[in-house]
Amino acid sequence: MLALATLGTIIVSCEPDTAGAGNGLEDPNVDASFTIIPVAGKVNTYLLEPVKKNVLTSYWKVGKVEYYGKMELEISLPDKGTYKIVHTAVGRGGKTNATTQDLVVAANDPEKGNLVKGSSFLDAADQAQWTNLHLNTNGLASWTFTPGFATINASGTTWNQEGIYQAIDVVKDKEYTIDMFVAATSGSPDFWFEVYAGKTVPTSGVEYGDNKVMGLSSGDGCGKAAFEGKLSLVGCVKNTVAGKVSNVVKFTESGKVYLVIRSGGNGFTPTGIKITEVEFRGK
Repeated sequence: MLALATLGTIIVSCEPDTAGAGNGLEDPNVDASFTIIPVAGKVNTYLLEPVKKNVLTSYWKVGKVEYYGKMELEISLPDKGTYKIVHTAVGRGGKTNATTQDLVVAANDPEKGNLVKGSSFLDAADQAQWTNLHLNTNGLASWTFTPGFATINASGTTWNQEGIYQAIDVVKDKEYTIDMFVAATSGSPDFWFEVYAGKTVPTSGVEYGDNKVMGLSSGDGCGKAAFEGKLSLVGCVKNTVAGKVSNVVKFTESGKVYLVIRSGGNGFTPTGIKITEVEFRGK
């Protein structure tokens, strides 16, 4: 009987003294502070390093782009400007704290400068850099421009699609990367969103298919739910040349190639797919 009484005492003593006091497994003071360290030998490249005190994992947001589950993160910022960096630290019990720093990049990276004109669709001058492919004549698919974004909408059940493009000058055997910010507030059950970089000159009314680089599609298993982020991170369409998911391209001769963005489907998100910050850069 004495042993049972003692056990009962132990069980009671484990209860919190005050209602709502918890079990002590959460850490409300998880430290989200971090340092920004220029990486030696690399232009406009920085290491984001958290203090790591009581931190189990980290989440980062650099501008619009989010990175999940990386304790330390190396970032490359080829374009000059001021970038807002948010670090969210996760501690015991899932408790989170966040801190923010601004990173000022003083100059463009001369090797990785963006070759896309009107990359962010900020105004009429930006938007005029893009040409419509006129793949749709029934009005059920179209690209529209608003300050800061281009949006593709497609409706109906007859595989409506539309594309936009611009010419890019490239150098033989030089590697380039292509990327963009993409977002949709709801997924698409039956669709594609594809990016091409081909030598073939786009022809009005003709579906483009030269050198598919990257994208999203329900058939490949992505974009069925809402998404937001860099296409290189959220996309799942294979690069035709590489035979795997990759945003790297290289060309056998110098001259013009055509960056084409083509999207449509038989079941398309009613809110459309938005893009901005389109990039075509030296690697």
